[in-house]
Amino acid sequence: MVCLRNILLGLYPAALEAVNGHQAVYRQLDQRHYQKQGHLIAIGKAAEAMALGAVHYLGDALVTGLVISKHGHFSSKLSDDPRFICLEADHPLPQTASLTAGNQLIKYLQQLPKQSACLILISGGASSLVEVLHDGWRLIELQEVTQYLLANAYPIERINAVRCQLSKIKAGGLWHYLEDQQVTCLMVSDVADNDPCIIGSGLLFPSNKPLPTTFPWHWKHRFKAVNSPSVPHFDWYIVATLEKAKQAVARLAMERGYGVTLESKFIRGDAEASAIQCAEQLKQSTTDIIIWGGETTVNLPDDPPLGGRNQHFALAAAIALQGTNYALLSLGTDGSDGTSADVAGALVDGKTLQRGRESGLSAKLHLQRCDAHAFLAATEDLIVTGATGTNVMDLIIGIKGCD
Repeated sequence: MVCLRNILLGLYPAALEAVNGHQAVYRQLDQRHYQKQGHLIAIGKAAEAMALGAVHYLGDALVTGLVISKHGHFSSKLSDDPRFICLEADHPLPQTASLTAGNQLIKYLQQLPKQSACLILISGGASSLVEVLHDGWRLIELQEVTQYLLANAYPIERINAVRCQLSKIKAGGLWHYLEDQQVTCLMVSDVADNDPCIIGSGLLFPSNKPLPTTFPWHWKHRFKAVNSPSVPHFDWYIVATLEKAKQAVARLAMERGYGVTLESKFIRGDAEASAIQCAEQLKQSTTDIIIWGGETTVNLPDDPPLGGRNQHFALAAAIALQGTNYALLSLGTDGSDGTSADVAGALVDGKTLQRGRESGLSAKLHLQRCDAHAFLAATEDLIVTGATGTNVMDLIIGIKGCD
């Protein structure tokens, strides 16, 4: 069993390396021969890595920059550079720092000379990290709306459709402050189908995504039709995706002699149900390894314990795989999983439940309580990666040994 675990631990870093923001931005700028002198705006969980990729390629051609990322996601590599303003904000629940970052973003853009070249780098997390609210909305209401959406397992496209209704800068609203700047946008995708209208709630892309039909009326009746801004032609590119991460793992596994199934279906919906389906597929597979990707959801109780969807998924898979010579890894490619900021996910195997029982724990009870974190911490199945410099949703790898 240890051998299977080591195999998975040796494979998943290939995914993170393939979609690292630094390398992805550098490659794209080099491919496009981008040589414009100008300014940089980077927003999201991968903001620092993406910004460093631009610095690596452009050097002194970058005059100034504003970089907004999650608390704890900055290093001295960028913050010590006097050209850059580095702001920390909050994710997944916006706080005062998120509104401060939004105001700083507008101020920064308004101070730029007209016709400046602006390289804008966007990655997942931007929706929460930076915000400018429409008149009549308060931070506490934004927090209540966000908490409701997250706790009730709304998919990201519906969450961001609601966010656009509250925001002056989402759904293309940032163009109100860009005036006639020369914009190039590079994005790391954290959404299915890599839709730029959903990444970061579409800071540069008008959207007509429908609101959730079940959304509570006491908020919904306050929403107004979003007036799509006039958007000039500009260059934009998706530089890193979940598919690239999965393909990198598949290539490495095949190079090491394993039979691989690269599952094209996007894993979504209830985390527990999805985990059971993946475990069953692994049991029936004729190949050694299956690679999935996606983003599941969990319906949370009031005041939920520490945890996240990858840990919930992994514990559900452990129940389905108990007693087998199989192992499964599920992790957030950004290095964090739900409220477990320092945990990326978990790697479980056929003996995970046995280890839990030896600690006096019930896997089913912990799953019912949405308390997978405590169980997996006791069984030493949690994975810690630290900030990864990317965010392309969740990676799942299953492997089967000899029965």
